[in-house]
Amino acid sequence: MTDRAVQRRRRALYLFFFLNGIAMSSWVTRTPDIRDRLGVSTAQMGLVLFGLSVGSMTGILCSGRLVSRFGTRPVTAVGTLLIVASVAVVGAGSALASAPLVTAGLCLFGVGAGAGEVAINVDGADVERITGRPVLPTLHGCFSLGTVVGALAGMAATVAAFPAHWHLSAVAVVAAGIFTYAIGAVPAGTGIRAALPAPGSAGPSKPQVWRDRRLLLIGAIVLAMALAEGAANDWLPLLMVDGHGLDAAAGSLVYVGFAAAMTLGRFGGTFFLSRHSRATVVRASAVSGALGLCLVIFSDNTVVAAAAVLFWGLGASLGFPVALSAAGDSGPDETARVGLVATIGYIAFLVGPPTLGFLGDHYGLRPAMVVVLAFVAAAAFAAPAAGTRGSRHHGADTRAPAEHAAKRPAQRTEG
Repeated sequence: MTDRAVQRRRRALYLFFFLNGIAMSSWVTRTPDIRDRLGVSTAQMGLVLFGLSVGSMTGILCSGRLVSRFGTRPVTAVGTLLIVASVAVVGAGSALASAPLVTAGLCLFGVGAGAGEVAINVDGADVERITGRPVLPTLHGCFSLGTVVGALAGMAATVAAFPAHWHLSAVAVVAAGIFTYAIGAVPAGTGIRAALPAPGSAGPSKPQVWRDRRLLLIGAIVLAMALAEGAANDWLPLLMVDGHGLDAAAGSLVYVGFAAAMTLGRFGGTFFLSRHSRATVVRASAVSGALGLCLVIFSDNTVVAAAAVLFWGLGASLGFPVALSAAGDSGPDETARVGLVATIGYIAFLVGPPTLGFLGDHYGLRPAMVVVLAFVAAAAFAAPAAGTRGSRHHGADTRAPAEHAAKRPAQRTEG
């Protein structure tokens, strides 16, 4: 590929992650309005959000085989089109006050994001190989930037009392335009060989992976940090509305702060990883997330609780991708190890929304978040497992997640 073609391809990948972020935060910021429009309880809203979890798990489980057979371009195209369609379906469900239709739309979103994001990661790793420069951290930073932009637009729409279905329809049109512009820059054929399992990686290696105590501890870190991120994405606007008495617009503004903190943490992650060990970064992330959650849960001061969301966002930003890099370095059969840890992380996305919804319906959303706090606090104690095997200090542990990701065909970091 020519230098110009590589630059166009890199910009296209940035746009795809940016599109995913806008699409997700657009419906997240309207969840209070959608909940009221549907007339459902907190527990029932948890079941609606369960559609997203099921779709995400389905997409991520199918993505490897699809990429290995068809390559990244068709998987990226189909996944992105499903995201575009899902936003329109969620909007239609809101307009018709149909909880099943909103659930179906969120399921479509999960399938599209789960499959398409892996394909984009494969393409990003290939661009890193060609250019010799990190791309993946910026990709996921663009996702977080997209969530900020989408959340700001959602907040403005909420303040203006603009109907959620018209807002989401407009987002779907914008996303379709971004897709049309970007898909042409993604070459065909990438990932067909790279996504295939290495010879001998299947079979006996899997039981050995499951028995690796250190890898399971890394999986626990991923589970905790994925739960922290997912809980905010699914419940934060409602948490601030129902738990702290804010109106819907202010709840959306707090979510904007969370997304901005996530963006800052991800764009700045390489800086910290170049100076400190992964274990130190994971521990600091867990402590920051736990501090933010603690203040949100136990403080009755609305301003303090809203500001604490920034600590929550910074803490959740790096835990998932850094732990995935640690999983790849934890022993032989890198693909199986990363796959196992990623699957453990997706358990949080699968069971988190309905579990927190049921707890929130019985005890309130603030007390329900104590579960998330307990997991994040435990991740701080498990942080040493994320250090590079055999390293005494951070000198052997300074590679950014992108440098690890460039060596493997597919891994999902949370966007």
